[in-house]
Amino acid sequence: MLLRGQNLLGYRHYADDVVERFVERAVKNGMDVFRVFDAMNDPRNMKAALQAVRSHGAHAQGTLSYTTSPAHTLQTWLDLTEQLLETGVDSIAIKDMSGILTPMAAYELVSEIKKRFEVRLHLHCHATTGMAEMALLKAI
Repeated sequence: MLLRGQNLLGYRHYADDVVERFVERAVKNGMDVFRVFDAMNDPRNMKAALQAVRSHGAHAQGTLSYTTSPAHTLQTWLDLTEQLLETGVDSIAIKDMSGILTPMAAYELVSEIKKRFEVRLHLHCHATTGMAEMALLKAI
């Protein structure tokens, strides 16, 4: 399930107890993998959902919502990865929802995460700009 962190499946924040109950019911109804993201890449907005997922025995996948800007450096992504690992995740997803991850950026990001952290990685690319296939190949 793709879960918007504190927003669950919507576009407003919910209280921690609502997040907990939602995840509990989702797991009870058969969900076993939760990809938890926050559009602003704020780990505080993912924490309650990730902890709820783990507490109910499901797979908690913390997500880096890839984007580019002067503020989004390689170090930004490494710091977010570290924060998600500290929260407690079973794996990390790099979600290139807009298809702007270049092959070289994919190579650098995946290589550095693998070098620094012991974590399973998933790379999810969209082909909006035509770079997805090459980004996936370069990331391997």
